[in-house]
Amino acid sequence: MRLFHRRKKDVFDPRTPWPEQPIPADAQAAATGFWERWYELLPEISAALGDREPQRFEHDLSRAVARVHPDLHFSVERGQRSIYALVVTGQEDPKLRPYTDAWRAAAPADDAIWEYHDSVPPVPDPSEVTVNLGAHRIALADVRVAVQVDEAEAVVDVAVHHPAFPELDEQTRTTLTFLPLDATLGERLAGERLRRVETAEAEPAEAITLLELRELVRGLGDEPSKDVGATD
Repeated sequence: MRLFHRRKKDVFDPRTPWPEQPIPADAQAAATGFWERWYELLPEISAALGDREPQRFEHDLSRAVARVHPDLHFSVERGQRSIYALVVTGQEDPKLRPYTDAWRAAAPADDAIWEYHDSVPPVPDPSEVTVNLGAHRIALADVRVAVQVDEAEAVVDVAVHHPAFPELDEQTRTTLTFLPLDATLGERLAGERLRRVETAEAEPAEAITLLELRELVRGLGDEPSKDVGATD
């Protein structure tokens, strides 16, 4: 569950102008500076989350992330092992990897309150997730995926289907095509293993569930795989 997220193109309140941040020459120094600022902000962040008012820290935390690199995105989410998770991600952009690597390397150890991720992690069980897309409540348990495996490259092509697709506009169908994949695999594994992603308005033959997709993709490179379904 995402509690708060801020992307580079989001607009701040004009009363609190946010000048463009330069790209740091030293990723490690920028990462160290972030964590120093994080500890300064942590009492305010903890109090705001306790009051369910994350907007109270959004400006300061956004600026701190931008000083690592202005193209990074971040979110504060429910943690998997801890209560909260701080995610700072370059969305698998190779030029941002040195900055997210340095950020993660300098991060404190996870504890009971906070865990830290340099890419969006998968949810524990996507089949238990329901998302709101406009007026629609979409259960990810109903998603089915046709998969074609390229064993030589250890990647897959997928076609994603949900029974609600006929009721959705094109943009929402696109969102519902990619969202279950990120929720199931996490941002990094999806970026590494998914090659072609298509929307299937009709349920493909031999389609599999999201949990079956996770098992298949995590096993790529460990043992021979075979085609499941098709993307045609």
